[in-house]
Amino acid sequence: MTEVYVFLADGFEEIEGLTVVDLLRRAGIEVQTVSIMESTVIRGSHGIEVKADLLFDELDAKSAQLLVLPGGMPGTTHLAEHEELAKLLKEQSAAGRKIAAICAAPTVFGGLGLLEGRTAVCYPGLEEKLTGANVTGNPVEVSENVTTSRGMGTAIPFGLSLVAQLRGKDTADKLAKSIVFA
Repeated sequence: MTEVYVFLADGFEEIEGLTVVDLLRRAGIEVQTVSIMESTVIRGSHGIEVKADLLFDELDAKSAQLLVLPGGMPGTTHLAEHEELAKLLKEQSAAGRKIAAICAAPTVFGGLGLLEGRTAVCYPGLEEKLTGANVTGNPVEVSENVTTSRGMGTAIPFGLSLVAQLRGKDTADKLAKSIVFA
């Protein structure tokens, strides 16, 4: 059973998507990358091609513990425009299961009304798109089942937060030490 799905679209921020996948896998968490495009080959915002594990249509996320959206442009725009992903995020959140987004991607949650009454962060300058949220300047915010983070420079704290939520603080601390994260 896959615990975590990370959704990729052309123009995603490579560091934000792949750092999360890397850290979760190092913690022994089963993660699959999901293309919302027509191909499993996704071109990141800096021209790096990544092969996703599966296409969105092949996804069975009913038992997923966590759904993750990396930022980047136009990746975030593609994520926001994908109707089936929007439906899945709403269902996941309504069931109290975890959703997470970094950089520009928390604006997808804002647009879907998933941040109402929650604390959240995003890439500087996009805060007005976090509809209904109490916006802070912290690197990472965890508010009930929703985790948000600010950008590429916060990808490691974001990933470690997700590890802590799924496997405990001790596992996240050991992982941080093993990767020499101050």
